[in-house]
Amino acid sequence: MADKKHILCIGAGYVGGPTMAMIAAKCPDYTVTVADINEERIAAWNSDTLPIYEPGLDALVKQCRGKNLFFTADAISAIRDAYIIFVSVNTPTKRFGTGAGKAANLQYWERCARIIAENADGPRIVVEKSTLPVRAAEMIHKILQANSNGFEFHVLSNPEFLAEGTAIKDLENPDRVLIGSMRTPDGHEAMQTLVDIYARWVPREKILTTNVWSSEMSKLIANAMLAQRISSMNSVSALCERTGADVREVSRAVGMDSRIGAKFLRPGVGFGGSCFKKDILNLVYLCETYNLPEVAAYWEQVVKMNEYQERRFAERIVRSMFNTISGKNITMFGFAFKADTGDTRESPAIYIAKMLLEENANLTIYDPKALENAKKDLDGYENVRFCNDPYEAAKDAHAVAVVTEWQEFAEYDYRKIFSLMAKPAFIFDGRNILDHNALFELGFEVYPLGCQELTHLK
Repeated sequence: MADKKHILCIGAGYVGGPTMAMIAAKCPDYTVTVADINEERIAAWNSDTLPIYEPGLDALVKQCRGKNLFFTADAISAIRDAYIIFVSVNTPTKRFGTGAGKAANLQYWERCARIIAENADGPRIVVEKSTLPVRAAEMIHKILQANSNGFEFHVLSNPEFLAEGTAIKDLENPDRVLIGSMRTPDGHEAMQTLVDIYARWVPREKILTTNVWSSEMSKLIANAMLAQRISSMNSVSALCERTGADVREVSRAVGMDSRIGAKFLRPGVGFGGSCFKKDILNLVYLCETYNLPEVAAYWEQVVKMNEYQERRFAERIVRSMFNTISGKNITMFGFAFKADTGDTRESPAIYIAKMLLEENANLTIYDPKALENAKKDLDGYENVRFCNDPYEAAKDAHAVAVVTEWQEFAEYDYRKIFSLMAKPAFIFDGRNILDHNALFELGFEVYPLGCQELTHLK
């Protein structure tokens, strides 16, 4: 029989692993199990080298693992033991059939729901932790009930709002915890069970309770709004380059307006990660489904602007290097979609790298945490090498392109890097983290993002 103080999470990825580690640390009287069909991933969670990099995660896992935190590939046994079951499996964009390219593919979620129903020996609380389209809970509840043995299942929505690179801090001190339930007495009781768990360390006023549809919608809109701010500033960066304005000064001036705020106003080569693009396209499909074409077109433009920014950065490299990079050596500093993570899912670096390779460049990639994922992302491409040392990566390069905002990139010895490079030596700062004037004085041809270039080539 299930233990009401036994929690299971199906899915040992970037959300499931860290979230369950935090719950285990804050609720030592609960048993927390993380299950995944990927045995290699589970083995890594049980080793000294975790399958994902996240500051603070390693210490948190080691604190609880083997005590009240366990990782297993045996999901069936874990379902029988656990009363609360989080599901944090992948919900990629559909690549086939109706809604292809926009709608969420829910086949993994449906598979989990059927397995839960078939193996549960009593009532269960099933928690949506994956990002799901609005009203997915209704579908999940119907599947659970249709395949159950007469037991009641309660479906809750508890979307994650983690930022990779600060996930542990976000879990420990969240802006809010959102829990949505069905508007029934049993639904409220199930919701209170989850509220009580989070209330162990999160102030009650930060735990928001809604109906399940509002919870599902809130996750999509939060990601869409953040991505919209990034795309807005990226569009401004293109205008600044043409007019002589400095996007950094514009961003600072706009961000000091209390009605707007400064967060997510830094331009870059584009947003990446597993959520933003997928969730916006899901929102677009939802709007189209409800016959709201104008609303759908509005949000789709956020994705189109992001793709434009990636393309614009690569095209600027080609144009600035005398309209050809064929046979030239380009070094990319960074491949992760953001700093402090090894995650490369939907990273702008993937698309920029492919564009440069299509121009017949020789590409060298350095990233402190993402090289193994980069190798997978560029598998099959020729004229690309992966380097574990930034100075070795810059040797004989005609250009260095900063694609990820790792702090260490700003701390390198650029006098040494300049001496190693072919001349003229170009730097394209896609994150505006370098000292551009100092680089220019060293002899570099400097191309910041959203600012006029500093070049000796007149």
